[in-house]
Amino acid sequence: MKEMKKIAEGANFGAVDFGKMSELQEYVLPFGDIQILGKVFGGQAVGAVAGEFSFQVFQPDTEGGFYHSHKTHEELYFFLSGQGEFQVDGVNIPVQEGSVVRVAPAGNRAVRNTGSEPLVILCVQYSGNAFTEDDAADGVILQEKVKW
Repeated sequence: MKEMKKIAEGANFGAVDFGKMSELQEYVLPFGDIQILGKVFGGQAVGAVAGEFSFQVFQPDTEGGFYHSHKTHEELYFFLSGQGEFQVDGVNIPVQEGSVVRVAPAGNRAVRNTGSEPLVILCVQYSGNAFTEDDAADGVILQEKVKW
């Protein structure tokens, strides 16, 4: 079973290496009585406190293990390679490298690979309805120069 490697951490950051996306299938996520092949969560590993993220790979002609929704978490699905279909509330959406799908907590969702190559996904999960108008102006541009 593959494991991520911590590469750096500090008071204000955490960094890990998941390895090559082509090796995601080597991860195994225990989930109750089942094991999900090709899925790994990373939020805790980098010290995230306001969200979670995971990488997952689906081999050709496979689909997600279960149709699901969430109680409070919204999700963004970033499709990094391959092609497939993403279903939300019975609507089938064609997806491929470069596609992004947002799903509200109550949305019933599932994914399947319809292509001949692995379908690789980055999923970012966070509390739904938490972003406010003030958050759009949260960034602070610093005057100091970056020292590489």
